[in-house]
Amino acid sequence: MVSETTQVKEVAPDPETRLMQADAIIHRNVLWALGAGVVPIPIADVLAVSAVQVKQLKELSALYGITFREDLAKKLVGSLLVGIGGVGVGAALGMSLAKLIPVVGTALGIVSVPVASGAFTHAIGRVFVMHFESGGTFLDFDPHRMRDHFRREFEGAKDKVAELRNRPGAPTVSPQGPA
Repeated sequence: MVSETTQVKEVAPDPETRLMQADAIIHRNVLWALGAGVVPIPIADVLAVSAVQVKQLKELSALYGITFREDLAKKLVGSLLVGIGGVGVGAALGMSLAKLIPVVGTALGIVSVPVASGAFTHAIGRVFVMHFESGGTFLDFDPHRMRDHFRREFEGAKDKVAELRNRPGAPTVSPQGPA
């Protein structure tokens, strides 16, 4: 089933205001991704983070007055993630599956998955903001052309997200479950 929504929200005429609103959407969804990344169940964490990323794109498309298509958004996100290389996607799934190993694997997965999830979410948001700011839509988004930019955004976001993760009030989970 194709989920399509036409946005009714008016686009902020002032680019500075629009960018501030876009940054707020990205920041909020990075926090959601951090929380989703601490889900102690392997693969469920990956699915939860994917849902956050699609939600983020829906919010950004509303901000920019762009028609949102969930099916297309999912494909574009998947293509970007695959674009950073099989190693990146494999590492993300490996970190999630590491939670199956009692204590050590769970601790490793709960520390690493949220940071990677938040960094992916941040990079996806930044890439789409750049695309939407230049007048693009989901239909003319070319993930192959954006891969280098996505990779740079992802690498730059890792430290920012790790810093966010370590702030008081950030989502935490012990090996036994949510704290």
